[in-house]
Amino acid sequence: MELPTTQDGRLLLVPTPLADVSQTPLSDSLPQATIQAASTLHHWIVENAKTARAFLGAIHAVSPLQVPLQQHVMEVLPKHSQLNRASTRALLQAAQNGQDIGLLSEAGAPCIADPGAAVVAAAHELGIRVVPLVGPSSILLGLMASGLDGQRFAFQGYLPVQAEARDATIRALERESAQRHQTQLCIETPYRNASLLLAMTRVLQPATRLTVACGLTGPQAFVRTRTVEQWRREGIAMPEKIPTLFGFLAG
Repeated sequence: MELPTTQDGRLLLVPTPLADVSQTPLSDSLPQATIQAASTLHHWIVENAKTARAFLGAIHAVSPLQVPLQQHVMEVLPKHSQLNRASTRALLQAAQNGQDIGLLSEAGAPCIADPGAAVVAAAHELGIRVVPLVGPSSILLGLMASGLDGQRFAFQGYLPVQAEARDATIRALERESAQRHQTQLCIETPYRNASLLLAMTRVLQPATRLTVACGLTGPQAFVRTRTVEQWRREGIAMPEKIPTLFGFLAG
């Protein structure tokens, strides 16, 4: 049974392509139903107005926007330190007034490793209906292609930046992986991809399987799974500017 809501406006969670919209066709990443739903909206909550407008321009090329882009209202998410109950509720005023709002992530599925989760929590508090739309998630796509255990897995977000703390975290996650037969997934700021991979190949046990899923759905995409021992022998030149998912499963 569907729970009742108190508002007519909805919060639509609109996925965006993982790859640059100028490099890959929109239809390669998003189903027509998601594109069509996005074309009907003109109130948005976004991380970056410039990239949001580029995304909507790509939408318009496939499914014309019902309201000209110049008339779209873009509310930019506050920085993490400024996200609080009052600021997130304020972003939802249009939905409280009966208008649908779209929530965009910079790439992929909103609210997964993404500050938009605070907005969704506020929507539930206010009785606003939340509607997730279908689109790509680097976490699921990378796990699908990894060959690691998809029955038990955990997304750990970003690991510590400081080397000693990062190494200790990797060791702890590997122990948990061995105990639970659980795949561990994490991401990193792209310019630190190479240093994270180096740390993993140095710290993890030789038999642990390690996956690098880079630039998923884009023209330079690749997914590679090797044991840590193989990674040490073969190595890899990691791109510095391409989002990457890392995963490992203790051997």
